[in-house]
Amino acid sequence: MTADPHTGPETFASAFDDPLAHLDAVATSAAIAAGDLSAEEVAAAAIARAERMQPLINAIATERHDEVTTLVRRQTRRGPLANVPTYIKDMVDVGGMPTGWGSRAIEGGPPAKTTKGIATQFEDMGMLVLGKSTLPEFGFIPSTEPGHCPPTHNPWNLGHTAGGSSGGAAALVASGVVPLAHSADGGGSTRIPAASCGLVGLKPTRGRLLPHREEQLLPVAVTVDGVVTRSVRDTAQWYAEAETRFRNPKLPAMGLVERPLQRPLRVAAMVDLPIDVEVDAPTRRAFDETVTLMERLGHRVEMVPAPVSQQFADDFVAYFQFLAFMASSTARLTHGRHVRPYRFTDFTRGLADGFRRHRRGLVGASRRLRRTPETMAALHTTYDLILTPVVTTVPPPLGHLSMGLDYEVLLPRVIQWMAFAPLANAAGTPAISLPLGHDEATGLPIGMMFGAAAGNDALLVELALQLEEAAPWRSLATLR
Repeated sequence: MTADPHTGPETFASAFDDPLAHLDAVATSAAIAAGDLSAEEVAAAAIARAERMQPLINAIATERHDEVTTLVRRQTRRGPLANVPTYIKDMVDVGGMPTGWGSRAIEGGPPAKTTKGIATQFEDMGMLVLGKSTLPEFGFIPSTEPGHCPPTHNPWNLGHTAGGSSGGAAALVASGVVPLAHSADGGGSTRIPAASCGLVGLKPTRGRLLPHREEQLLPVAVTVDGVVTRSVRDTAQWYAEAETRFRNPKLPAMGLVERPLQRPLRVAAMVDLPIDVEVDAPTRRAFDETVTLMERLGHRVEMVPAPVSQQFADDFVAYFQFLAFMASSTARLTHGRHVRPYRFTDFTRGLADGFRRHRRGLVGASRRLRRTPETMAALHTTYDLILTPVVTTVPPPLGHLSMGLDYEVLLPRVIQWMAFAPLANAAGTPAISLPLGHDEATGLPIGMMFGAAAGNDALLVELALQLEEAAPWRSLATLR
């Protein structure tokens, strides 16, 4: 590990010199339950790793490290994830900590009085919340570069983005600070940082987890919570635990997925999109290698055209313009009187202005986006899975996707890089990023994305277990 985050592509940040960092969440909790480790020991080690890594990766928005001893002593819950240290993305209230949403306009508010939403499930699982992880303003871009403060660095190569919007979570997990962290995905925000940082990132079927209350009345619900992990079994265990606390009767149960996939699947592979985007050579190579791997495992892979057009991309942008308008115009009502709207980034204001200029188009855009589930359901009558890259290129250098850029410069870059991810959000279907590729030139991971029909989340986890066994992915734990 080096202490200088700006010295070149060989520079990385790893806390895996601590033996406890090598344990995934399931192993960590099991060691505590068996008496091999104490919860205090595990928490202290995670905090020490966090404080060493933070100057390098800048992934923590706020922390309560000084309070952890008290939290451990009060811990009474048991279970397969009890006492595992973690961080919650700084868009969800955790009692006693402020919620900043990655925004200079919102920061400085009072601590939340109570824990809300998905964070209540983390606490109910007995997980130990050490603090909040970083994100860009409102999670509107796929890179954790808020513009008004230092960016979050990719632990694999500190000069590059960790992805976003759950970039802080991914950087903390990839660098070895914690084995598992909360994420949320409204356009790829779990899968993109997972791909950027060499992690497993499942975006579940819409409705699988507790719904976001603020989206209940919106024309289209696109955001779902999740986690980023280093091992597939951690992802499987977390979703099994979440299901014991909230079970949607309209969806097939996931349960605890423990066995790799045992049957061949029909796979639709897509790498070309009907919009003006280009997939770089390392990503195309990783895609081709994944196709070969799937065929070697007995799956039938067929190259097919994407089921969407330029209209889908335009509609998704229009919808995010509406979300930016709502988030910024109601900020003082939603977040408190301390909010200073003039401090919103140029990108957020640009999105909101785009909605003001074209607000009449929202009805048509929303109507077309709501038809996406039908389009994907039709595709899944023929194919079990869809395979695409997660993003179009390896994670770009920091600055390329900064919210400090002018809106007109940043928006096309955002659209180009994240072009594959939003389809699953509009459709409400599950999709998972797996770190099946690696770019030797930059030292950065490359994620491949698999999508399934609505409700088939367990199938994706079974596939992930199969691929993890067949082609074990790299980890920063092996770098020294």
